[in-house]
Amino acid sequence: MLLQKQLFLLVLLPQFPYATMQTKCPLKVTIEKEKEFNYYKPGDYLITGITSKIFSRSYPYVLPKPPAHRLRSSLTMFCHILPFFFAVHEINQSPRLLPNISLGYNIYENFFNARITYEAMMDFLSTGQENVPNYRCGRQKKLLAVLEETESELFDHVSTFLGIYKIPQINYGVISHIPEQNNYFPFFYRMTPKQDPPYSAIVKLLLHFPWTWIGLLSQHNEREETFKRSLETLAVKSGICIVLSETISASNIDTSFGQMSKQDEKKIVLFLINNQVKIIVCQLDFHAIAILFALIHIHEKNKTFIGGKVWIATTWSDFSIRLFYHVLDLQSKHGLFSFLTKTKRKTESYYFNLYSSTDKQFVKKAFQCSFSRPVLSKKVWERCTEKEIQENPPRAMVKRYLLNDGASISDAIQAVAWILSAPSSSQLSKGRVQVKGHQSPHIVQPWQLHWFMRNFQLQNLSSDGVYLDENGIPFADFDIMHWRMFPNKSSAGLKVGSAEREAISKVKVSINQSAIVWPRSFNKTVPSSRCTESCSPGRVKLMREGAPVCCYDCSLCTEGTFSVQKDAAHCSRCPDDQHSNKKRDRCVPKTISFLSYKEILGLLLASFALALSLTTSFVLGIFIKYQETPIVKANNRDLTYILLVSLLLSILTSLLFIGQPNKLTCFLRQATFSIVFSVAVSSLLAKTVMVVVAFLAKKPGSRMRKWLGKSLANSIVFSFSGVQVGICITWLGSSPPFPDSDLHSQPGQILMQCNEGSVIMFYIALGYMGFLATTCFLVAFLARKLPGTFNEAKWITFSMLVFCSVWISFVPTYLSTKGKYMVAVQIFSILASSLGLLGCIFIPKCYIIMLRPDMNTKEQLMMKIKEGY
Repeated sequence: MLLQKQLFLLVLLPQFPYATMQTKCPLKVTIEKEKEFNYYKPGDYLITGITSKIFSRSYPYVLPKPPAHRLRSSLTMFCHILPFFFAVHEINQSPRLLPNISLGYNIYENFFNARITYEAMMDFLSTGQENVPNYRCGRQKKLLAVLEETESELFDHVSTFLGIYKIPQINYGVISHIPEQNNYFPFFYRMTPKQDPPYSAIVKLLLHFPWTWIGLLSQHNEREETFKRSLETLAVKSGICIVLSETISASNIDTSFGQMSKQDEKKIVLFLINNQVKIIVCQLDFHAIAILFALIHIHEKNKTFIGGKVWIATTWSDFSIRLFYHVLDLQSKHGLFSFLTKTKRKTESYYFNLYSSTDKQFVKKAFQCSFSRPVLSKKVWERCTEKEIQENPPRAMVKRYLLNDGASISDAIQAVAWILSAPSSSQLSKGRVQVKGHQSPHIVQPWQLHWFMRNFQLQNLSSDGVYLDENGIPFADFDIMHWRMFPNKSSAGLKVGSAEREAISKVKVSINQSAIVWPRSFNKTVPSSRCTESCSPGRVKLMREGAPVCCYDCSLCTEGTFSVQKDAAHCSRCPDDQHSNKKRDRCVPKTISFLSYKEILGLLLASFALALSLTTSFVLGIFIKYQETPIVKANNRDLTYILLVSLLLSILTSLLFIGQPNKLTCFLRQATFSIVFSVAVSSLLAKTVMVVVAFLAKKPGSRMRKWLGKSLANSIVFSFSGVQVGICITWLGSSPPFPDSDLHSQPGQILMQCNEGSVIMFYIALGYMGFLATTCFLVAFLARKLPGTFNEAKWITFSMLVFCSVWISFVPTYLSTKGKYMVAVQIFSILASSLGLLGCIFIPKCYIIMLRPDMNTKEQLMMKIKEGY
């Protein structure tokens, strides 16, 4: 680059006016007829435009032969100069903007070629017959600024030339890439913000559909490595696999249009015909696009099948999109998305209408083109000079060109005109208003515009909603455009989404999927481009060992977790009061579980308790009715009543365990049951002791007679049951039971239960009751063979055996169950033990009272006693 600039400076050395220009090798050019390359409108000041709208076939220099061009337009588009025409026309027609000053233009087509770009700049920088800068032939330079829309490959070339002369360089088109260091390009101004969308916006667009099996196509230049490295890193983090990645070599761009090496051509064709990859993210400038689509066009003519693709373009100019339309069928085979900077003037739709015959006729009418030159001229441009036309151009045509494709051109020309007419630039305009006839006019020089251009640039960008990013580079939000082609070959871009920056490193992407019309090759549905099918909601991705990140298996979320989106990386846990449904795609409220009267189990237990309580009441009634009979009086009638009442209360306490737990029931049920059952067992123990004492008292000289009577029995009942009362009072006073809910023991259920408060006190109360039962069983077992007709010891032994069996089996069963079944086990134990006591002790007595009254006599009682002795 340094050597290039040194050689270039030698060329630009000032030439003497009287020097004779000689050349050993005159420049001979072969140009096809009817091709316009330079458009010119004279004026007091000129704005030069360098456009890139026609691609040509250009052959390089071959030494020692003279240079030659063979220019073939791939698309005959000459109406791209109309925005210049209309913008300058409106400025010159305005009496207020530039009074007494005419504005002209000098537009060059560079054919996307570096050599032709150099020749164009040599031409407009030279004021004489030769393409020699600084050579003056009696004319003054009137160049103010250069408007260009060159691609990134040509940007350095243009800036190198214009930087020497300090001529403002204004870019009005899509810049694929430019260095952002202002000290390298101090005379460069942009009318548009940075055009490259954030890589995160591209990734979020891919994930929206979702497309995780994609191809990457880029151009081999200084941007390629940054683009591929940044996008691949972000894609892998997001679970996107870049399966294929190809580049179009920059060396192919300077050769013939559409021609490349067989090896490169084969790689690109294999890339395109791969039907597994339907999504292609591409970052190409117009050169690479032209070569790529020419290759597609050739192979489709040769019946090489290239399946339908969805192309996602990072930065494409309007002309690149037009070329896409001419080569690919957007209506039936291919889809196209691109990113356009969002400004306040953009609409929801963006149209690229093909030039009509009216537009072409207007251009032919407005310009006079000829190819004539002096004998010594080395300039190669065919000149098309704007003619003086009487009528004004159609207003609809002016609006269409200035508000659509030519909006940035109009802004740039308006900027220069505004600077010339601004009151703040009066120091530049002294003596300038009489440029045509004044004896010593003062011409405004290009370098004098820079201060005004910098201010205007900031003002223009800010008015369009542009802001500065973290690096101070003008940046805008983006519209996501979906492009379609209509039967009349016109094309339109419909806004289907947006990419808006919420923070320095965060971009929000929104997509209106209903606005997208997919091509027929995809059955008008969203195409799929994945390694594996998406994991449906309720499932989670499981990575395959050794497989790409986007190839995975799906696994159902575990109980209590869920996922609501496809391809979830992990399952979320439901709130404690909810659980996941069978599909695991949402959380539903857990059912509240407790032993209720409304369910069968609760109803059966309650019915059994009521039936048993009625039976106990019936037995108690029989004993009260026949209280004067010998069998009722035997073995302490009062203890019998206490036992029956305590059994009745024990049976009724089971009803406290049924229903939704509350503070009162939780507080009362365990303590009440423990005390009442302790009274029952204590009364049985007292009965057994009284049998033993009565037998011992019958022996001659026995001292046990003094223990006979109610006092001993009552003492046993009150003392042994009093201990249980003390245990329960201590329990309720220190750590009483309370209603609680268990959210995790049973899946899908909230177990409403009573928390026992102090588990130790609960098992102490239960253990004491077991101690009483065991003591009673042992005493009854030892006294079972004592003589007597109404000896209850053997029946108490059986009842205590049943009682102990029930409660020994209760403990492990109780500990192994949860929720309402735990409560049901305790109720069953209460009822079963109560039934065992009632049946073993009172059924034989009821049988004698009701069915064998002959046995219920004092004589029968005395006879049985004597037989026992």
